[in-house]
Amino acid sequence: MQKTVKPIRTGEEYIESLKGRDLKVYLFGELVKEPVSHPMIRPSINAVAKTYDLAVEEEELAFPKSSISGERVNRFLHIAESAEDLVLQNKMQRKLGQLTGTCFQRCVGMDAMNSLHSTTFEIDEKHGTKYHQRLLEFIKMVQHENLVIGGAMTDVKGDRSLAPSEQEDPDLFLHIVDRDDKGVYVTGAKAHQTGTINSHWMIVMPTMRLLENDKDYAIVGALPVDAPGITYIYGRQSCDTRSMEPGDIDVGNSEFGGQETMVIFDRVFIPNEMIFMDGEYEFASMLVERFTCYHRRSYVCKTGLGDVLIGAAAAIAEYNGVPKVSHIKDKIIEMTHLNESIYAAGIAASYQGHKMKSGVFLNDDMLANVCKHNVTRLPYELARLAQDVAGGILVTLPSEAEFRSAETGPLLEKYLKGKSGIEVENRMRILRLIENMTMGRNAVGYLTESMHGAGSPQAQRIQIARQMQLGYKKQLAKNLAKVKEDPEEMKENSEYFKRVFKIPEK
Repeated sequence: MQKTVKPIRTGEEYIESLKGRDLKVYLFGELVKEPVSHPMIRPSINAVAKTYDLAVEEEELAFPKSSISGERVNRFLHIAESAEDLVLQNKMQRKLGQLTGTCFQRCVGMDAMNSLHSTTFEIDEKHGTKYHQRLLEFIKMVQHENLVIGGAMTDVKGDRSLAPSEQEDPDLFLHIVDRDDKGVYVTGAKAHQTGTINSHWMIVMPTMRLLENDKDYAIVGALPVDAPGITYIYGRQSCDTRSMEPGDIDVGNSEFGGQETMVIFDRVFIPNEMIFMDGEYEFASMLVERFTCYHRRSYVCKTGLGDVLIGAAAAIAEYNGVPKVSHIKDKIIEMTHLNESIYAAGIAASYQGHKMKSGVFLNDDMLANVCKHNVTRLPYELARLAQDVAGGILVTLPSEAEFRSAETGPLLEKYLKGKSGIEVENRMRILRLIENMTMGRNAVGYLTESMHGAGSPQAQRIQIARQMQLGYKKQLAKNLAKVKEDPEEMKENSEYFKRVFKIPEK
């Protein structure tokens, strides 16, 4: 298990805390001896380290005081105590996207803890369990030690037409396989797990609505990421082996990167004090919906990456000598418009946050889904426009090795020159950054993750459809058209208006 001698404060201290752990990580079919030292893994660790350094550099933004521990804590470990806390989460996420140009991997854990705060409270309210107090003790511990929490929700799922308990292989959803008086043992697998081996603890959760026959799958618990029985299989990313080559130009964003793994659980033990749901299947959908409400709004992080991409497009236009050409200017304006449209929906969802029974604040669900639905589309258009501005050299640029060669280097210096006074190497670096973000390693964190993270586009459309309130909107039209209406329906729509817009009773 992870042992922390003193609370982690800086990014450097965080990196040190990851060394020497007993993690079972496979990459290219081989066991990785020390993930911290592996050139393909280290950029993702650097991205998480930035979340610590930001808390040191900008305390008001990223280091609030917690009423749970009484200490100032990293905002990724903070339970939102106001709508302003939700807003500051978004502002922090955009800032980190600007600083890293990639996924910094801590939003899942933050959103998991916040959604569990209200869900465990309501489970206890119905069943008389003690999950909420257990959760508070866990939060107090991780806040004090300043640890990274990963969230594990997405099961591998098998046959999507069947419930977890109906699968031919029961292990296709994480489930309890045994228990004793000290806790439970779980087996299964979680796919597409962000930053898991860069975390200290992991919270496992169900991935969908469950029925009574699925009680063994209704398990939520926290466990160290190096717990016995866990195997990590590292996910491939486009152009990922470039980080193992000499030099740094061809990587594009050499310092930072994202991380996705498949996590295999083989009779992994979760002690009773770390269990926050055990068989209360009827609350699985509540947890999933509240988690996705937080997490779909958290995708404003992509606007920070968008800021970087817009800057790269503007830089390459300047290097090419065309920053004032009308169609180039118009494309960069359009990129900015699309990026701010994503941010507007996410930040509005936070500003319209409301207090739950447990005291935690939850953002607006409709606007969160609109934010994420924008994210499934607009970054792809930003990427297309950046590639358009960059030109065809983006995908035909020779390697850094050619640039460093005594034979070919001088030729590239001569023929890849752009605007006078601009170093050819700088032009190459910006081109590689655009390639990296739109086609390479960090395209996973900017594009593919934008499409499928926190649920596929159809998942957001389902939630939007559930909250369209067509009855209320039809009433608006009928009122103006002076259409006669059923009094009970009119009353119901009026009550909805007061609830949504928070109009107090006279």
